Amino acid sequence: MRFPAGLAALLLIAPLSGWAANAPTKAADPIGAQLLAHRALYSLTFNPKASNAEQSGSDIVGARGTMGYEVIDACDGWAVRQKLRMTITNSDGQDVQMSSDYATWESKDGLKFRFHMTQMTDNAVTSQTDGDASLVSAGGTGEAHYVRPREQTKTLPAGTYFPTAHTVAILEAARAGKKFMAVPLFDGTDENGAEDSSIAIVDWKPPHQTTYPALTSLPSARVRLAFFDRAPGTTTPTYQVGLRYWENGVADDMQMDFGDFVMDAKMTELLSQPKRC
Repeated sequence: MRFPAGLAALLLIAPLSGWAANAPTKAADPIGAQLLAHRALYSLTFNPKASNAEQSGSDIVGARGTMGYEVIDACDGWAVRQKLRMTITNSDGQDVQMSSDYATWESKDGLKFRFHMTQMTDNAVTSQTDGDASLVSAGGTGEAHYVRPREQTKTLPAGTYFPTAHTVAILEAARAGKKFMAVPLFDGTDENGAEDSSIAIVDWKPPHQTTYPALTSLPSARVRLAFFDRAPGTTTPTYQVGLRYWENGVADDMQMDFGDFVMDAKMTELLSQPKRC
């Protein structure tokens, strides 16, 4: 699961011995055989303590919203739709409506990807990306072709993952007891091509009781993800998120750090989806 990195446009630890900084170059085929096609709804609430406006220099004093997330097994690929709606309140008491609509399709071999994203502020479109991307092989280089915001082609570095393959790689690393991975990610949310992702894996917990039967029998991993622009000397992440990934790819108990403020996301609904060929 991946969230748009830039809200303004709107949405660690060392490697273990025996685990390279980059993830394995050979991807599983098909990608995501263990993933659950599902629809989830999340309630978003402002976290004032984590946001700490005085330290960040932000004038945001409140926020609330919802996020819908849908994964469809489309037989030859995974189709994902994410809708984010937020109302942000500044120190003058003014509310700003922000939204993001993000849709993708990713082939199950992890080599082809299509993307569309529209971001809006108070009913005005502030950013839009559309296009497709491909990799020459698992762990190989590739290209991203944009038709919006303008026609252009970006080279994708070796080892790039698309979003679903990225999630699966995190789960495989957590299951194997790894603690860190760093790989390029391309998700189409930015017109600048791939970005760097750094993932810290905190734990791999055995099954425990939850309110959702689809999750109760599964192990899960607590992870922390940070995303960075691919530029020399970049040390500040553009976006960070902490969450629990269940073995079937469902995400819950999220804390999303947009830089200016932090939102907690709690899953309020989870429904499995039939395969749609």
